[in-house]
Amino acid sequence: MTLTPTARLLDETAAARRGIGAFNVLHLETAEALVAAAERTGLPVILQISENCVAYHGALDPIARATLAIAEASSAPVAVHLDHAEDPELALRAVDLGFGSVMYDGAKLDFAENVATTRRVVAHAASAGVLVEAELGEIGGKDGAHAPGVRTDPDEAARFVAETGVGALAVAVGSSHAMVERVAAIDLDLIGRLRAAVPVPLVLHGSSGVGDDLLVEGIRAGLVKVNVSTHLNVQFTGAVRRYLDAHPATVDSRKILAAGRDALAAEAARLLDLFASAGKDRPA
Repeated sequence: MTLTPTARLLDETAAARRGIGAFNVLHLETAEALVAAAERTGLPVILQISENCVAYHGALDPIARATLAIAEASSAPVAVHLDHAEDPELALRAVDLGFGSVMYDGAKLDFAENVATTRRVVAHAASAGVLVEAELGEIGGKDGAHAPGVRTDPDEAARFVAETGVGALAVAVGSSHAMVERVAAIDLDLIGRLRAAVPVPLVLHGSSGVGDDLLVEGIRAGLVKVNVSTHLNVQFTGAVRRYLDAHPATVDSRKILAAGRDALAAEAARLLDLFASAGKDRPA
């Protein structure tokens, strides 16, 4: 199966009134695990490469080309997305490499500057048929770069989407990045008001800190794309620790990483099923 455009997956997911998992790639084992989860469940998945991931690898192209190749070879519908690019040039490069979508994160900028730079990214992406996600109302966490407690205003969100032409909007509704405990409370009423005000799919960042039941309720209130990274990292790292405890003499890193890959695949599959379940037994 060829790469699937992110816009198509979001449209199909929204039409079915369910959620789609957007999971972060850290290295090849992550990408392989996430694709395995999609194939196991028969559900689509979005593989995300963040600006932090690019910094870790030293450049976008190697990890991007490898992830695109893994997605291309999958029997499941897979899209590849650039996550949280604060550098607009990085977003433009991802478009040129064949990503299905990019997120330009201008949340630190004032409204006018955020609009102007986002429009530049949208114009370049539109020529390649690539969806652009943006963020309005900073998501908490990220080492203090995003202020916790901020909430996205529905009227401002509608104006922002109209002025930029973005195809998806990440909104601040109570979640926070990099949480290892699932104790965050998201504002279901605000999600509903944002859904009514904004004509594009809503995205939840910081979903690792939100429990299963509340994520399902958030999807039913209007969320479509659900980003998860830290929670899956916990599964991967925990499995590696357990393997090393049980096999302290192992020096073959493939055996160590395979344990993490298998654990991540299992939890990613569970989350894909969970997000899809939000659309079951619901009136049209």
